[in-house]
Formats: sequence, C-alpha cells, structure tokens
Amino acid sequence: MNMTAYNKGRLQSSFWIVDKQHVYIGSAGLDWQSLGQMKELGVIFYNCSCLVLDLQRIFALYSSLKFKNRVPQTWSKRLYGVYDNEKKLQLQLNETKSQAFVSNSPKLFCPKNRSFDIDAIYSVIDDAKQYVYIAVTDYLPISSTSTKRTYWPDLDGKIREALVLRSVKVRLLISFWKETDPLTFNFISSLKAICTEIANCSLKVKFFDLERENVCTREQEDRAFPKLNRNKYMVTDSAAYIGNFDWVGNDFTQNAGTGLVINQADVSDNRSIIKQLKDVFERDWHSPYARTLQPTKQLNCSGLSRLRPPTDNTATYPLAKDPASVSGEGTN
Repeated sequence: MNMTAYNKGRLQSSFWIVDKQHVYIGSAGLDWQSLGQMKELGVIFYNCSCLVLDLQRIFALYSSLKFKNRVPQTWSKRLYGVYDNEKKLQLQLNETKSQAFVSNSPKLFCPKNRSFDIDAIYSVIDDAKQYVYIAVTDYLPISSTSTKRTYWPDLDGKIREALVLRSVKVRLLISFWKETDPLTFNFISSLKAICTEIANCSLKVKFFDLERENVCTREQEDRAFPKLNRNKYMVTDSAAYIGNFDWVGNDFTQNAGTGLVINQADVSDNRSIIKQLKDVFERDWHSPYARTLQPTKQLNCSGLSRLRPPTDNTATYPLAKDPASVSGEGTN
C-alpha cells in the first residue's frame, strides 16, 4: 500500500486471521526485535468466525488499495463494517457473556458501519464507572506536520472529562525511552494539575523503563531497538480496547491501524478478558520497572529526566520477561 499517496502516513495495523476461525490482534510485529526484545501485548480469539468476518473486511479494504494512488469516492458494500459501536457482536468469551467490535483508522479508511478508532476509545471511556487504566508507549496529544505542531485534544480532553466530570480514577502507564518527547512531561503535569483541590479526582502516572539499570555506553546509544514496553491497550471496569497505536495525534489522523473493543458485564471470573487485562496492567504498575518521574538536572542516556524510585510505599513485584498475552475462546 502506498500510504504516502493517501494520507502521508504508514500501515501500522497488526493482526492475523487464521483459517477464517482464529484472530490475533495486538502490538507485536513479525520481526525478531518485536518478538524477542520488545514487551508486547495482544489478544487471541479461537473459533470466532463472526469476528473474523468483520476483520477480514478490513484486510480486504487494504488489499483493494494496493497499486492505487487514491482512495475511491465510494467503498464497495463488501467492505462495509459488519459490527460497530451501535451494533456489537454478541458472543461468549471464556464462558462470559460479551460484546465486541473492531474499529479502524484513519477516518479515510472507515466505510459505512465501521467505527473510527477514536469513537471506539470514547465508547470505552464513557462506559467506565470506576477506573480507566491506559498502557501505551507514547502519550503526546500533538499533531505534527513538516512545518508546525498543533494541540490534538481528542484523547487528552476525554481523559480530563472522565476525571473532572465523572470522578473516574485514571492510571497512565507510559514507556520511557530515547524517543520519549520532552513535551510528554508537560502534558502529564497539566493533567495532574487539573485534579488540584478537586474532590474524587484521581490521576496517577508512571513511566515504564526496561533499561533504567543499564550503563550509558556508546553501544546503548547507537542501538536502534532498545528493550521497550510497546503495549497499546486500555482496560476499565467493564470494557477493554486493544489497538495498534500509541496515543499520539499523528497515529490516529494519518496511519492505518485497527482496534478491538470488548465489553463484559461479569468481570470477576479469572478467565474474563477484562480481568486478565487488569491483572497484566497491575502487574506492570507495581513492577520495579514502573517509576514515578521526578525531573532532575542530571540527564540519562536519552537526554531526558532521570527516573527516581517511587515516593510512596507501594510494594513491588517481579516482572515477567516474556511478552504478555491474553486469550479467549469465542462462540457466536
């Protein structure tokens, strides 16, 4: 696909469809760095032909654009979405009553009945009553071009709305690495400030640094693929969103990516997808690699603020080194 011709973006979707029955969707790519060096997360559905059918149409949409230099004015009906935020797939996942649908980006690639990724994320946050846990590599509400950068409020504003207007507890787990934009810390400080002297406004942020104990060597500085937490998901008390994007403006406005939304009413069972994702998030949140950020004048290898140990008394637990994954058996 010549993404530059369509939207000056790139194809960032990451999903597998196997035998028209099974699905994988998540952050991992098919390269040794992703599968051997990065910390990835994805979800696997077995025996779920209805969800496969919908994801197959996104794959067919991509295939229809090969060798073309512009998007058609009208999409074929065969590429229309089967399920969306208004009409969700009803199914059993691990014997738990569930609803699911897939979303797509950019909006240019959303035919009729296909939910845009941003709208899918909105639906998950809006349904949250207690908490929203977000794990991404980068958080930067900015849209950039070759000449200027502009504020991109779509997701940042939705978090503020959940915090202030609905008193939903928000936790942000962001990766800390050499490509972390310094403006990230400004936006995080702004989010924290909005909770000042507001009752029941709870926002906590931690940065996940897999290389914090490494020595600053030339070899480390030159390495193209550092050890990195590349999770890209959100989990609440009733739903989850697993996608291909970081929460950065350009990803959603220009790049091609796919997301998956799962809603479950009963999330207490250990086999529940929501419960599994929450457990993964809390494991990482309490990991020794997850630290609060205290800016200092002493810089580390990436030229950014050094991570100090957390100031609270939270206990830490060992972090599994292998990539995290959750799985579900589907019947529809």
